[in-house]
Amino acid sequence: MNLLFKPYNMNIKERPPVAICSDSHFFEKDKSNSILVMGVGNYLMGDEGIGVHIIQEMSKNQLPEYIDILDGGTGGFLLLNCFEAYKTIIFVDATMDGKPAGTISLIRPKFASDFPSALSVHDVGLKDMIEAVYLMEEIPDIHLFTVSIEELNPMTIELNEKVSAAIPEIIKQILNHSAELHLKKS
Repeated sequence: MNLLFKPYNMNIKERPPVAICSDSHFFEKDKSNSILVMGVGNYLMGDEGIGVHIIQEMSKNQLPEYIDILDGGTGGFLLLNCFEAYKTIIFVDATMDGKPAGTISLIRPKFASDFPSALSVHDVGLKDMIEAVYLMEEIPDIHLFTVSIEELNPMTIELNEKVSAAIPEIIKQILNHSAELHLKKS
């Protein structure tokens, strides 16, 4: 058993997710010791929205003080200010990588080409946004958790059974990975 993960007591008062409504939020407090977990994807495209579903589930738990969560949706370039505020960012996204649905992978991307391409043709993808980040003066430490999906289902918020079943495990992995990163900073 991994000692970094501790099951949460659901009777504890829930901590609401961080809601971002303006650029000023990112500069209200020092985020240098915080880790941003950002779920991205199109919530209305079935499994492609798994990153958003994961953030919604995480919002139901009491999270460590050093973790902020953000439903990045399909925000694209509007999310660039996050990269200025946080030194460590963990992305959660869907990928069509040929692996069985629900497969969880952790990628340490070094280049924008290491990120999955946009799965929905209507979105500026994560890869496109990361290409812009690499033009910035300071680049945060970026980690990417992916959940493998097999198909896109437009106009539904329902998840494939195997993709949905991966949610508790990926949250556990995100929390453990975040704890390891936080301990390295300390």
